[in-house]
Order: sequence, then structure tokens, then C-alpha cells
Amino acid sequence: MASTSSFKVWCLVSCALLLATACHGLQVGYYRKTCPKAEALVRAEVKKAVHANPGIGAGLVRMLFHDCFVEGCDASVLLDPTQANPQPEKLGIPNNPSLRGFEVIDAAKSAIEKACPGTVSCADIVAFAGRDASYFLSHSKISFHMPAGRLDGRKSLASETLQFLPGPTSNLSTLVSMFGDKGLNVEDVVVLSGAHSIGRSHCSSFVPDRLNSPSDISQSLANFLRRRCPANAGGANDPTVAQDVITPHALDNQYYKNVLARRVLFTSDAALLSAPETSRMVRANAKYVGSWEKKFAKAMVKMAAIGIKTGSDGEIRRSCRLVN
Repeated sequence: MASTSSFKVWCLVSCALLLATACHGLQVGYYRKTCPKAEALVRAEVKKAVHANPGIGAGLVRMLFHDCFVEGCDASVLLDPTQANPQPEKLGIPNNPSLRGFEVIDAAKSAIEKACPGTVSCADIVAFAGRDASYFLSHSKISFHMPAGRLDGRKSLASETLQFLPGPTSNLSTLVSMFGDKGLNVEDVVVLSGAHSIGRSHCSSFVPDRLNSPSDISQSLANFLRRRCPANAGGANDPTVAQDVITPHALDNQYYKNVLARRVLFTSDAALLSAPETSRMVRANAKYVGSWEKKFAKAMVKMAAIGIKTGSDGEIRRSCRLVN
């Protein structure tokens, strides 16, 4: 159970965002009458998965981001390839083979369908799972209500993933522009980048521009990575490393300390120090205990309201991997 202080954060964040999300048709407690156990069922599956493998939790947080930035928060990232659509989002370069957690969504959907068939969208399950993974990986320091009422989309194209998802080589202007296109601001860029305090990365995502080319990466981290990553990482020869070697399984503000120490993997991480405004935000998030967690909760709710499908634009899938 969350601590008293965590519960206060949960309430404050949720109340502040209630009006903002209402215009999207999203509501806290959306399934209170139609499927009262829905959120608890999702949380149970996420808890089980994160305790078995914290990396799956990192995958679920990343899944929400990758879902929402392409076609909106509509579970389009979950759709499997079919004869009609052989290249859905999950086969896009940013998602394949690195995106994880699909089996957790499947398990949650299965449990919910048994309790209340045809009621809860896969898009809402993805949003709940991202919230719950944040809660468990932060040791309950990130705790908030996630409004619901999303419908599942029917369109999913691998070709759109590179178009809409910022890559690890992005500079600050690219990040700000791509986030801005989704209604997110500069602070959201900095705050949501903190999710890089968890999870792992394939060496091919950073070796070319951070190790094989001149960069500002700390010498100690560069030496550590060169012992683990081949110079020509890719294909079958592409190991993974922790994105945060200090607290690899904790969603915390260590990421910002790593940015300041130039001990981060991606150009997009280092880019946060390339402008005075974002540099100040990084220093504040590194310094003030508990501050970033509140901002992250708020930014997650804001991101989870991108491109919501309503009415005839969406559906409630029977299987999260297939359109009805």
C-alpha cells in the first residue's frame, strides 16, 4: 500500500489533471460501475511481472510512450502482423526486438475479459500498466490516478514509428519539436526522459555516435561500455546494457545525476544539457528529492491523453493483438 505522502501526491496530481483530461472524454474511475475490478486486475499482473523481472516494468512504461506517440494512445502498438497488415507498429525499428511487456497486457486482458467481457479497452490497459509499472519500479514514490475511457485503434503501421518516435540520436531541437507536435512542452521532454533511469538498451542504439564518434560521454562510462559492446554492434551481435548502471532497477532521479556527470548512453540524453533552460531543469530534478516523481506522474497522465479515439474511430478489442 502507498505511504501517506504517496497518497497525497496521487490525489493532488489526479485532481490537477481532472479538468484537463475531461475534454478528451477520459475520467478517473471510468470503469467503477461497468468493471470495478479492472484496475486491480491490471495491477496484479504488472506486480507479478515486475517482481519476476524489473525489465518488463521498464518495457511497460516505454510501451505507453511508444503507443501514444504513434496514432495516439490507442493500443495500436499491440497489433500483430496479419495478411492484411504485415507490418504493424510492433515490427517498426524502434519497437522490434526491443519493446517488451506484451505478454503482461495479454494476461491482464484475459483476466478482465473473464470478469467483464467486452468492456475494457486494450488502450486503457496499456495506460494502467504504464502507471502501475511506474509505481512498483519507484518503490511507490510515483503514485497517481490514470483517467480512462480510451478506445482501441484499427490502424498500425511500422512505417510511422520512425516518423513519430524520437530516436536516441535526436538533438534537443528535434526532441522539443516532436514532443510539441503531441501537445507536450519542454519540461515534459526533460521529465519523461527520466524514464531512462530504468531498462536496457541494445549497443547499436548508442555505439555509432557515442563510442565510435567524438562525444562528451565520460571516459569511465565509455571504457565500461567498450568492454561490453562490439564496435560494429548489430544483428545477432548486439548485446544490451543497463541505461542506468547506478540504480538499474529503480525509477528515480539518478538519471539526472547521470546526465550531469555525462554518464548517459544516448545523444538525446546528453542533449538536455545543450540549452540553459533544460540544463536548469536537469539540475533541479537531480537536486530536489521527490520533486521529479511528482512531475513524472503529471507528465504520464498528460502523455496518456494524446490522440484519444472516440466513437466510430475506435473499438474495444476482444483480443489486444487483433482488430475485431
